[in-house]
Amino acid sequence: MAQVQSRPKLLQAMIDALSLPDLRRRFLVIFAALVVFRLVAHVPIPGVDTAALEEFFRQNALLGMFDMFSGGAMRNFSVAAMGVYPYITATIVMQLMTPVIPKLQALAKEGEAGRNKINLYTHYLCVPLAAFAGYGQLTLLQRNNAVASTDALTTIAIVTAIVAGTMFLVWLGEQITQYGIGNGISIIIFAGIIAGLPDMVGRGILTGEAGQMMGLAGFIIIALAVTVLIVVFTEAHRRIPVQYAKSVIRGGKMYRQSGSTHIPLRVNTAGVIPLIFAMAFIMFPGIVASYFANPAGADPNFANHIVNTFSPEAAMPLGLIYWGANFLLVVFFAFFYTMVIFQQQDLPGTLQRQGGFIPGVRPGKQTEKYLNGVIHRITWAGALFLAFVATVPIIAQEITNVQALQLSSFGMLIVVGVTLDTMKQIEAQLAMRRYEGFIK
Repeated sequence: MAQVQSRPKLLQAMIDALSLPDLRRRFLVIFAALVVFRLVAHVPIPGVDTAALEEFFRQNALLGMFDMFSGGAMRNFSVAAMGVYPYITATIVMQLMTPVIPKLQALAKEGEAGRNKINLYTHYLCVPLAAFAGYGQLTLLQRNNAVASTDALTTIAIVTAIVAGTMFLVWLGEQITQYGIGNGISIIIFAGIIAGLPDMVGRGILTGEAGQMMGLAGFIIIALAVTVLIVVFTEAHRRIPVQYAKSVIRGGKMYRQSGSTHIPLRVNTAGVIPLIFAMAFIMFPGIVASYFANPAGADPNFANHIVNTFSPEAAMPLGLIYWGANFLLVVFFAFFYTMVIFQQQDLPGTLQRQGGFIPGVRPGKQTEKYLNGVIHRITWAGALFLAFVATVPIIAQEITNVQALQLSSFGMLIVVGVTLDTMKQIEAQLAMRRYEGFIK
């Protein structure tokens, strides 16, 4: 017994889960889906110059980071080059539109049926977003001679293949959610990030970074410290005590009973969304200017300066413009997205309808004012944490002078978040099966 207790919590949960036949089947579903995902990620689109594509990604650190999220699918320019990110974008858009559009508001209040309808709209929106992103990537690669020029019919076929690859991965993620454990879309993204790590480390070693032993040691220390910080802030929350009063009739008499619980308000309610919004806004000027910039070797014009300024690869002190703006935008979007989500939850109204109240606070407007004050205060901590994590890549590069390896803020937040969420779901499945009345 002592030996079992000495095992790490996650390892012990995995061992217990694998000992149950039904949970083993769920793990096999996840494993099979991820194997299919990795196979699809290596199905290339015709007309790709592999050498030119590799050189283009080697020179562009930002595309290299996106390639890590797709598990190498973007570097191969496969049918899964876009991964599930068009679906993530569609989901975010629908979340932001729900409090604005009355029809979506009504659907959100209809329970499971309404959520299924919104999910259907999200799938519809994902198709044009994937087509737009796929066409943009194809155009970018063709401009850099990494993909051969194509006629209209071939272009439509390539974009259709990319859209089909994205929708297939979305379907695969939903199968993991239904028949496996955890959120399938998140697990697909997690697998893509993990699959890209060995290749990134290998390229770093081949480019000579392994000789910088002190720099690599510092890089690893920073990565571990940031991982611990992400775990702390991901799990951090403020507990708001809540009491409920209810009436129970016994023997023809009415008795008043009360119960107490708490509302956990997360410090980082927005998750990784502010980083996505901030990067989209900060990259937009550079993307637009890139269409008007002179090619390499020609005299740079004003568009070239815009591209260099709004680039994560900009050298210091010019890089301060990009990273400073990124820091401020992350803080802004952390508050913006948190307030949108908090208003959708309508906690004061839910408490009042269920007969709950916060001790010392009157129901209604006073409860709403109190909860808004609390969420504003704790969001400052979450927003500054996200902004710090967003600037960690440049901090790590400046301190360690390691250029080939990339410390991805998105990747670390997603990997830690998915790991913690999956671990909780495994423990929940185990706890449910420990009840005597559970039927396997």
